[in-house]
This record gives sequence, structure tokens and C-alpha cells, in this order.
Amino acid sequence: MPQSLQSFPSGGLAVVFGASGGIGQALVAELAASGQFTTVLGLSRRNDGFDLTDEATIAAAAARIAATGLPPRLVIVATGLLHDGAQQPEKSWRQLDAAALAQSFAINAIGPALLAKHVLPLLPRQGKAVFAALSAKVGSIGDNRLGGWYGYRAAKTALNQLMHTASIELARTRPEAICVTLHPGSVATTLSAPFGSPSHPADSPDVAAARLLAVLDGLTPDQTGAFLDHTGLPLPW
Repeated sequence: MPQSLQSFPSGGLAVVFGASGGIGQALVAELAASGQFTTVLGLSRRNDGFDLTDEATIAAAAARIAATGLPPRLVIVATGLLHDGAQQPEKSWRQLDAAALAQSFAINAIGPALLAKHVLPLLPRQGKAVFAALSAKVGSIGDNRLGGWYGYRAAKTALNQLMHTASIELARTRPEAICVTLHPGSVATTLSAPFGSPSHPADSPDVAAARLLAVLDGLTPDQTGAFLDHTGLPLPW
């Protein structure tokens, strides 16, 4: 059953960045099915030329949001890079590479921060509005007991700090707005597929999306700046 999202004022705009990914596609579908928003806009590099490493395309995306004339009530950054054809998570410090670390930070931390720079000023000054970026539990310093995955861990930790800092500034002009990072859990997507195990089965993107939207629906302004898991519980920094 689609999430009702009735904590958000009816009408307005919902935006998903990274809409061509597994979770992103499922989020767009759930948001459209909710009927709570006038328009649901999904943006991605594949379909729209949106590129987290190119601030000009981020500014263009923000202009596209503004051009709708609708107040953006929910903005979700469902992007991330764990591996690609040339880059895999590091198992040891021996595998650390400057270019790979820079790429991880560019996509997992700097890009979302620049999105916040251009999109947070568009949030309405009254009524509930949420800017949420997908983080990862492995970005928790306090929960790190296994090591490895240096670049991804560090970049997600940086993302948490950047969003927490942005939430403080956001609250000064938009006291009902909320800025958070969310851990979506283990999800069966291209990003996580090589790292699944029978002992820790992954959820489908549809299940993960519904769960994340339930968390967002329940958020209140006193939770702004938080780092939460897919059940809504806070994670250690």
C-alpha cells in the first residue's frame, strides 16, 4: 500500500535525485502513488544529464524545480557510489588511491552538499518540508568495528556532517523544515549486489522505498540534523 505522507501539506512538489537507480525509481513510484503532491519530479544523470560532479547541472536542476512554481515539500537525494568498473571498496590501506578517494567524496559528499546549496533556499518558509540524503550505516564512526571500505565510509561520514551543519542554518529561516540523512538498509540494487550474503538478505527497492517514506512521514522539526536508520532510529555518529 502506498505511503499516505499526510504529514506534508497537500500539493507541492516532490523531487528525487538519482531517479534512475533502484531505490530512486521505487521512491518516484511510491511518491506518485501517494497522491499527496501535485508533481513528482525524478532527475538522473542517465535521463536528464544531471551530474553530481558538475555544479552547473546542479544549478540547472534547481532552476527546473523553481520553474515549476510549486513549493518543494520533499527532496530526496538517492545517489551514491560504492563501486564501478574500475573502483572497488578497499579492504586494506594498501589499496588506498587518491583518485578513487576523491571520486568517492565527489559523488557521496560534495555533490549532495552542492545540491543542498542550490535547493535548500527553495524550500517553503512555512509548513513541513524535508531534504533527505541517503547515507549508509557504514558511515557511522561509532559503529565501525570491521574496518575496510575506507573511501565510502569516510565520504558518507562527511555527508552526515555536511547535512547536519546545513540543518542548523536551515532552521534559522525555515523552522518547520527538516534536513536529515537516512540509512536505507540492505537493498537489492546494483550498488549493493556484489556484497550481499545469504545470512543478510537484501530487501527489494519497493520495500526499502516504502520504509524510508514512512520514516520521512513521521519526522518532526526537532529531528532535523539527525542520522537515522530505515526504522527511524538514530545511528551513532
